Amino acid sequence: MTMHPLEPLSEAEFLRNREILQQAGLLHESTRFPLVQLAEPDKASVLAHRDGDPVDRRARSVLLDVGTGELTTTVVSLTSGEVVDKAVVDPAEQGQPPVMLDEYELVERIVRADETWQRAIRERGFDDISKVRVCPLSAGWFGTAEERGRRMLRALAFAQDSPEELPWAHPIDGLVAYVDVIERRVLEVVDDRKFPVPQESGDYSAGPHRDSLRPIEITQPDGPSFQVDGHEVRWENWRFRIGFDPREGLVLHQLSFRDGDRERPVIYRASIAEMVVNYGDPSPVRFWQNYFDAGEYAMGKLANELVLGCDCLGEIRYFDAVVAQEDGTPRTLRNAVCMHEEDAGVLWKHTDVFTGSAETRRQRRLVVSFFVSVGNYDYGFYWYLYLDGTIQLETKATGIVFTSAYSEEGSRWAGELAPGVGGPYHQHLFSARLDMMVDGTRNAVDEIEAQRVPIGPDNPHGNAFTRSVTRLARESDAGREANPTAGRTWHVVNTERTNRLGQPVGYALHPQGYPALLADPESSIAKRAAFATKHLWVTQYDQDERYPAGEWVNQSHGGAGILAFTAADRGIDGEDIVLWHTFGLTHFPRSEDWPIMPVDLCGFTLKPVGFFDRNPTLDVPPSTGTGSHCCES
Repeated sequence: MTMHPLEPLSEAEFLRNREILQQAGLLHESTRFPLVQLAEPDKASVLAHRDGDPVDRRARSVLLDVGTGELTTTVVSLTSGEVVDKAVVDPAEQGQPPVMLDEYELVERIVRADETWQRAIRERGFDDISKVRVCPLSAGWFGTAEERGRRMLRALAFAQDSPEELPWAHPIDGLVAYVDVIERRVLEVVDDRKFPVPQESGDYSAGPHRDSLRPIEITQPDGPSFQVDGHEVRWENWRFRIGFDPREGLVLHQLSFRDGDRERPVIYRASIAEMVVNYGDPSPVRFWQNYFDAGEYAMGKLANELVLGCDCLGEIRYFDAVVAQEDGTPRTLRNAVCMHEEDAGVLWKHTDVFTGSAETRRQRRLVVSFFVSVGNYDYGFYWYLYLDGTIQLETKATGIVFTSAYSEEGSRWAGELAPGVGGPYHQHLFSARLDMMVDGTRNAVDEIEAQRVPIGPDNPHGNAFTRSVTRLARESDAGREANPTAGRTWHVVNTERTNRLGQPVGYALHPQGYPALLADPESSIAKRAAFATKHLWVTQYDQDERYPAGEWVNQSHGGAGILAFTAADRGIDGEDIVLWHTFGLTHFPRSEDWPIMPVDLCGFTLKPVGFFDRNPTLDVPPSTGTGSHCCES
């Protein structure tokens, strides 16, 4: 049987991968699988693929020996049944693989058994340790001797009187345990100071519920407008493939737009390749709090199984996702990806004073989304494809603010959410990896800004303004910051193709322009999350450059990822290029964010600019209006 080279790994292929590794003698009782991923073929091979061509299906595994800490990567040919690559990784120099689900329970057991931690908990008035929840968290890296070579987690604590109670409302602050999960022992307990434990409940699900909201029903009597063949989707003029990666989650492959009789590529691969949540509390117990949800937690493995009517509305098409459990066997996440159509308001409209004509067309968008829950926070990632060729990514942050004890002394670094409950200031910064392919692989980036023109001979009345266009020639030119006051955008243009007006065909990246990383440039997190210090990076395509913070993010030392990629200072003018766009939220928690946070939004937009010869939606028919009703007083 033949299949597309980007088809996600199936349950059978996960089992086959494990079997081959077992037969090769690479698995032991203490071997765990933090990651198993499709080993995607290189771009040229995929673009050359035609239906029916044979495909060498390959799986890449990260193997961790939890008895010794030894770290190995393998690539298996599922087609031939051979291990085609094996490499040993030095965690002391490079970093660790993501935190595994098994380690959450392990850390709680280790910490609860530690006498120093027990004593500190009892001094805070807790005699029943079973009512204290231990929250294991990625450790970061601060260059101390005791960190080197260890697989570490740091653990904070929360009170939980019953299994049904949400512990986030009751932080037991001023106390943190450092844990070596290979040696299975507490390395250090930092007992800084004692705070009162807040007592008010954080329950957000209790009624009574209002009864004034009447139902909204979204129906498509003739069915949806999209067609699905396996993981390939066609909707209106769009065509693309849905992929899923245990680290990145939802991936969109080979987005193209049919323009007349031509199918024109726009993006080869789009994903959220990393995100970092960096906290601003410098206290001895919390200075290390910075989390990479992709590289440290493999957020794709934490995807929700979506529920019709709650997460998505309308005529829904769900896609399952298969990920590896820690023993390498498959786990299927039902309904991990949701796809549906939405009305998106007015597409275009005009009432003409001369002819008396009045025309309106409705905009519509295809929505492809997934949700992840990473500890206390929940994130929804919504890709929107519009009728006019626009692409948009909207991220929805919700869930529960990570809490601390609140005191006036610490009010510089946190807001008070509820009596005695603090919400430390933090950021949510995402890195979208956009492997661009605007009408082909010869692309470049122009930085466009609005430009004021002073009064002078060419502008005697002072009303003129224009724009500046700057071509980014090399990778060293392309670490850029957004500038909302100048309306800064970045146009990805094809250097070999023009429209009928002689203009280069392109797509414009419109950033929101919220703050980039606010930590000091010399801080540990600024070195480890260097991608987040700029809103844009542009690199020449390299198959092995997948992650902006590097391959081994957990306990990484910094310098990997985007800094290493751009150090080569390759040319990016008329090359096969990748955009790395940083966007996100700076969160000063407010009382309205408690006990659960209403969705906060961030994202970016890609709009065609000169890509089409004219408005591509002139053929959109008028709406019939059958789904609307007049509400009379």
